[in-house]
Amino acid sequence: MTSQVASGPRKALVPSGVEPGVPAGRVSSTRAVERALALLSEVCSREDVTLTECARQTGLPPSTALRLLRTLETAGFVSRDDAGSFRAGSRMIQLGATAIGRNELARLAQPALDRIGTATRESAYLSIRGVGDTAVYIAQVEGTHAVRHRGWIGRAVPLEGLAVGLVLRGEIPEEGYVAGRDRLEPDVTAIVAPVRYPGGIVAALSVLGPTYRIDKATMHHYGRIVATEAADLSAQLGSPPDHQETSR
Repeated sequence: MTSQVASGPRKALVPSGVEPGVPAGRVSSTRAVERALALLSEVCSREDVTLTECARQTGLPPSTALRLLRTLETAGFVSRDDAGSFRAGSRMIQLGATAIGRNELARLAQPALDRIGTATRESAYLSIRGVGDTAVYIAQVEGTHAVRHRGWIGRAVPLEGLAVGLVLRGEIPEEGYVAGRDRLEPDVTAIVAPVRYPGGIVAALSVLGPTYRIDKATMHHYGRIVATEAADLSAQLGSPPDHQETSR
């Protein structure tokens, strides 16, 4: 006697966790994106983090975490220091700063720019990192002198050789600000201080005015004004007190 097996359409075997009808390649790509985003979130939530910590916190094998972190590093979303620790990369900081700049930062900075302009009578600016090695000016209060600096809103300038570039790169002396003759406009002096948020430097506040009107004493006076306003704005963004400039 032979047993009868009911015939009918056979169901395709689908791997666990894969939705029927979804190509396996697409699932694999989605999973890789999810893992990369988890790693990116972990890196950006700290000042710096090791590969071992990244792997442990995200539940990934160290080899997988390293492969994805290297991809993120190549794209500029994370960076790695000499000790091998990872932190937010320039591209990630740029995107974050751009998003903040377009939504909230310019609005939050407006009172500080107004106060700087009133105190110095010179033009005050807010700038963020732009594409590549550039800074972009996103807000301004124009000076009240007959001869004044003007017209840089939306302008991208190179970071190299400029005071704003030193500040956005974190190369800031103990005074809390950088001052110097502008390389693009040699008759202009720029005085720049960093605006910080918990992830690092998000922007820069600056005063720009004719060099003939800004002697050494005036430069230091303006520097203290800009550094104080930058520290107050940083506090609004949640920057830890030990990163704030408090010189007055």
